[in-house]
Amino acid sequence: MSPVFAHGNLRLYLLSLLADRPMHGYELIQALSDRFGGTYTPSAGTIYPRLAKLEEEGLVVKTVDGRKTVYTITEAGRAELAARGHELDAIEDEVTDSVRRLADEVRAGVDDAMRTLRAELASAAREAKRNATRVDPRQEVRDAARDARAAANAAAREAEVAINDFRQQLRTDLRHRAARGVLPADIVPTIKDELTRVRRVITEALDRR
Repeated sequence: MSPVFAHGNLRLYLLSLLADRPMHGYELIQALSDRFGGTYTPSAGTIYPRLAKLEEEGLVVKTVDGRKTVYTITEAGRAELAARGHELDAIEDEVTDSVRRLADEVRAGVDDAMRTLRAELASAAREAKRNATRVDPRQEVRDAARDARAAANAAAREAEVAINDFRQQLRTDLRHRAARGVLPADIVPTIKDELTRVRRVITEALDRR
């Protein structure tokens, strides 16, 4: 999987998440996963060392709530966010690009899986044909059609999941920017043009198969 955050950017992004409300480590991991539509989920080994560094720098404080350690941004942390707001905007753009890139990687993985499935189905069909003492050609055609429909339905479901994940992430990103007043007024034509382009590319890819 391609790198998601450039060096040092995850640290600032964690601060921005904690600026919304205090969270414990798992909540931060889940929040990041949600931002990426499930295409990227950081490990505890990625998150906790950065939280420890933020605490060491006085940008967050931690408190123990039962068995959970809750992290809260400090005034110094908010000051750093305010001072580096332009960097955070750039990181948000990188997150959007990363979601798109990861979604492409997921789709590529699905395509590979479907090709493997089709190859296995074809191999199984040939093996069954060799082993059968009497094969009804009409049943063989029906079986092949059923397998093709099953593979197509599985591919459609996987594609719908990827599309819904991307749609949810983009909606979240747009609303987040709108709430901060940093959503350009002319972004809608760009979104429409890009969506039309992507739809055309996908349709052409489908027609070639």
